[in-house]
Amino acid sequence: MSQTSPAPAAAEDEAAPEPAGPPLTRSRPSWRDRVSRWDVRYSPYLYVAPFFVIFGVVGLFPLLYTAYVSLFDWELIDDSPSFLGLDNYARLLGDEQFWKTLVNTLSIFVLSSGPQIIMAVLLAALLNTRVRFPTGWRVGVLMPYVASLVALGIIFANLFGPQYGLVNGVLELLGLDRVDWQADRFSSHVAIAVMVNWRWVGYNALIVLAAMQAIPKEVNEAAVVDGAGAVRRFVSVTLPMLRPTLIFVVITSTIGGLQIFTEPKLFDAMPGSNNGGSTNQFQTITLYMYQSAFEREDLGYASAVAWVLFVLIIGIALVNFLLTRRIASTGDDR
Repeated sequence: MSQTSPAPAAAEDEAAPEPAGPPLTRSRPSWRDRVSRWDVRYSPYLYVAPFFVIFGVVGLFPLLYTAYVSLFDWELIDDSPSFLGLDNYARLLGDEQFWKTLVNTLSIFVLSSGPQIIMAVLLAALLNTRVRFPTGWRVGVLMPYVASLVALGIIFANLFGPQYGLVNGVLELLGLDRVDWQADRFSSHVAIAVMVNWRWVGYNALIVLAAMQAIPKEVNEAAVVDGAGAVRRFVSVTLPMLRPTLIFVVITSTIGGLQIFTEPKLFDAMPGSNNGGSTNQFQTITLYMYQSAFEREDLGYASAVAWVLFVLIIGIALVNFLLTRRIASTGDDR
C-alpha cells in the first residue's frame, strides 16, 4: 500500500492566506520633528549670519563702492560725476608722486615688519622662560600698544627732534654727528619704523607666546632626552610648530605696515600738514590718498589709489604667506 508524500513547505507557505488588515503607511512627521530638523540644518547659518551681515555693510559694500567711484571724475561735493572708465588708473600709473609714496611705504614696511617679527619671537621666547612675576612682564610689553598713539607720536617726534632730541644727544655723546631725522628721507623712515616697532612688538610677542605655551611639553622633553640644547630645541622644535601663528603675524604685519598712516602723520613737523614732510620724503600711500581726497577733493583719483593699495597688500601678503610656509616646511624637513 503506497503512502502519499507530504507537500513541500514552500507550497504550504504560498497557499497560506495573508493576514487581513490595513496596509502599513509612513506616519507624517509632527510639527515638532520638522522644527527640530530645521533647527539642526539651518541654525548654524543663523549663528554666523550677523558676522557676514556686518562684514557686508561695513566691509564689502565700501570696498565695491570705492571701485565704482574710482571709475568717475568725482569731486568731494559733486552731484553729477562724469564717467572716466580706467582713466584714473592710467593717470595714477604715470604719477611720479604716487611712485615716490610707494617707495616710501615699502621702505618703512621693510624697516619695521622684518625686525618687528624677529624681536617679537625672541621676546616671546624670553617670556616663555621661568621669569619672576610673568604677568607683570606680559602687561608691561603690552603697554606701548595700549598707550595713546597720538601721545606716542608726539613723544617720538621730540625724541628724534633735529635740535634738542634725545637721540641726537646720545649720538653726540658717542662722537657722532647729529641727524636731521625729519628732513632726511632714509632717516625719517628709520625713525617712523622705530615708532611702529615700539608699538607693535609687544602685541605680536604675546600672540607668539600664547602659541609657544600651547606646544605640548612632551615634544620638548623628548628633544631634551635626545640631547638637544636650548638653541637647537628652539630652532628645530619650537619654530616649526609656530608656523600657523607666524603666518598670521606676518600677514597682519603686512596689512598694517602697508596701511601706515598715523605714525608719519604725527611725525610731520609742520602742523596741519598731510604731505609727509616738506618734500614728501616720508609720505606714504595712505597719506597721499588722504591728501587727494580731502585736500584736492578728487574722490575718484583717491579711490583708484585705494584700490591699487588693496591689490598691493593682497599680493605682498600672499608672497609673505608662501615664503613663511616654505621656510617653516624646510624647518620641518630638518
